[in-house]
Amino acid sequence: MVIAAAGLLYSCGGNTQKNQEEQASVNEFSEIAQNVKDEHNAKNSLDYEGTYTGKVPTASGEGMIVSITLSENTYVKNTEYVNKKDSKSEEKGTYTWNAEGNTIILDGVKDAPNKYFVGENTLTQLDMEGNRITGDMAELYILKK
Repeated sequence: MVIAAAGLLYSCGGNTQKNQEEQASVNEFSEIAQNVKDEHNAKNSLDYEGTYTGKVPTASGEGMIVSITLSENTYVKNTEYVNKKDSKSEEKGTYTWNAEGNTIILDGVKDAPNKYFVGENTLTQLDMEGNRITGDMAELYILKK
């Protein structure tokens, strides 16, 4: 009986050492993982080129149909006010990415929002300061591919 008890104590002690080694390994991996910089962003991870369209609200009237076509580094933006004759306009130019690689900035657009957050098959219009639009109408500012 004494031999069985000694064997049991020995085997438990071995598991403790094994568990400590596993815990140390997990902690070491976690520390390494925290120090690895994640380089994935919309610019290098999404198939963002293409045409995005949506109807966005306006201060007056029934809204505006917006269509933005993105190529490698150029854009074409078409707008048309709903139920307003001769309101079509087209802007062309280049765009740049913000430092985080998740928002495009349409160069040359003045007096109108020019920043769009790039998501999976979506462009979300940001406000004039580059912030997401919030509230009940926030989803109306999302253009879809």
